[in-house]
Amino acid sequence: MKDLVKGFDDLPWIIKIIFALPGLDFLWGIYRLIKGIDQRDNVLILSGIVWIACGWAILWIIDLITVLMYKKVTVLA
Repeated sequence: MKDLVKGFDDLPWIIKIIFALPGLDFLWGIYRLIKGIDQRDNVLILSGIVWIACGWAILWIIDLITVLMYKKVTVLA
């Protein structure tokens, strides 16, 4: 699981932006879910589940803004 988290962290900036667009934002939800499982963090696991379920609606905006501003997604929003 650490390899998947490291793989997402090491993605080029433009790919991170593409993954933050609606329709693909569930990938960042999966990232949060796996990172939460790896760290045994219940809040992060819940955040990942919510992102997978509702990320396409409005949460993708948060990911897009944070990728544009900080070149990474926020783990918790």
